[in-house]
Amino acid sequence: MRTFAIYTLGCKVNSYESAQIRQFLEGLGLSCVKPEEKPDLFVINTCCVTSTASAKSRHYIKRALKLNPTAVRVICGCLAGTQTGELCRDEAGTTHLISDRTELSAMLYHIAGGPLSGDSSARYSEILNIGESSNIKPENCVQVKNKTELPSLPVLPLLTSFKEQTRAFLKVQDGCDGLCAYCIIPKVRPVVQSKPIEEAIFEAKSLVAAGHKEIVVTGVNLGGYGRETVRKTKDERRRTRDEGIADCLSPKRDSAKGFGLTIVDLLEELAEIEGLKRLRVSSLEPGDITGGLLDVFCAHSNIMPHIHLSVQSGSDGVLKRMCRPYSASELREKISMIKGRLDRPAITCDMIVGFPGETEADFQETVELAKWAGFSKMHVFPFSVRAGTAAAKLKNRIDSKIIKKRAEILRRLGDELGVRFREQFLGETCEVLLEDTETMRGRCERYFLVQVTKDCRMSIVGCRFNKNEIVRVKIMAATEEGAEGKIVQK
Repeated sequence: MRTFAIYTLGCKVNSYESAQIRQFLEGLGLSCVKPEEKPDLFVINTCCVTSTASAKSRHYIKRALKLNPTAVRVICGCLAGTQTGELCRDEAGTTHLISDRTELSAMLYHIAGGPLSGDSSARYSEILNIGESSNIKPENCVQVKNKTELPSLPVLPLLTSFKEQTRAFLKVQDGCDGLCAYCIIPKVRPVVQSKPIEEAIFEAKSLVAAGHKEIVVTGVNLGGYGRETVRKTKDERRRTRDEGIADCLSPKRDSAKGFGLTIVDLLEELAEIEGLKRLRVSSLEPGDITGGLLDVFCAHSNIMPHIHLSVQSGSDGVLKRMCRPYSASELREKISMIKGRLDRPAITCDMIVGFPGETEADFQETVELAKWAGFSKMHVFPFSVRAGTAAAKLKNRIDSKIIKKRAEILRRLGDELGVRFREQFLGETCEVLLEDTETMRGRCERYFLVQVTKDCRMSIVGCRFNKNEIVRVKIMAATEEGAEGKIVQK
């Protein structure tokens, strides 16, 4: 086996884990190629957060078989761990379904066929605790049937680079044991765990050394970093509403396992890393917004003024049926806190429309909340029945045509609010991290996409710009896609 390709679906957590898989396989001597090059091994890192995501995952599984019927396929990720009958074992070709993430590295090592070569051999022998006496042989690498046949291996390695991306993702937390009625994740990633802060710092430093100027801290439930459960008691929720309270800690403190520390502690440490120009947080729950968190944002200029909130609805009735641990008034309090502490922050959010029982009045409350908040971007998800969730059993489902109409209304509003948000920066200069040097565009501090105007691109012919370079751009126009501007300083 010489080559592999990875299909990645879903969130930043999956992207991070795919980068781990790539680093692991390259360390074993395999080369990463495009799927069209018919690799020997396909890794399909699946998503199942919605029925549509599950369908896309199944599509790529079939696509891999079509591109190379003789290839080995490893199916991992969230869909592989579901028990909803959406993913059946496909006997065509050689397929391995990895429902337990702790077995993934062992399976990949086994399939890759070892032995290791070059300088990586000694390094991986030490890291993986596998010597030359291992009974894993290339010729039997596709015959694994039971997990008892697999060698005992640790989890996938810590990242040292995030290839082919300017912004590097750093996963520091996994798992969710929340009770949200619409969400399948607690069934496929139920174990709440945090990365030891020393490992997170090591990875971040390695990513900076590899040339990444921006790191996005991510997790399944990022605010749960350092906690043994993401659930907060009523007293804890009350305390987090008091400005200045950093967070509500689990009583047990064990930094070696990540317990007792908080996302505030982690960000404080990461922001101090020399050479890290930008630090961004992927997604937070409204209850994660505390005075202590905002103190850290204010204290470190390299933490970007951008917060993504999992809002879902602006209606108390809908939030209660969703089993969300906050009210619409608490949402407004948190958003007011953010705006009161940060300079014109970009607040982006997720919204679900058409949840069972959502009336027209409920939907209008969501619209009014969005207008009041002035979200810079809204990710709108039409509700669809997700097998295995509590919401799948709810009555009073909304007609699909009504859901589609409401989703369109909210998306149009999101576009309008986005343009309005960006218009306040007209004439001002921002810093853009170039992601594409041909079109000269990238994202600024507040996350919206900035495109260097065509006439400016023509005037800078001969100047050398590199991907992952930060340039200063004067904002000249706000568009539905982002903004346009002219470079004022390289």
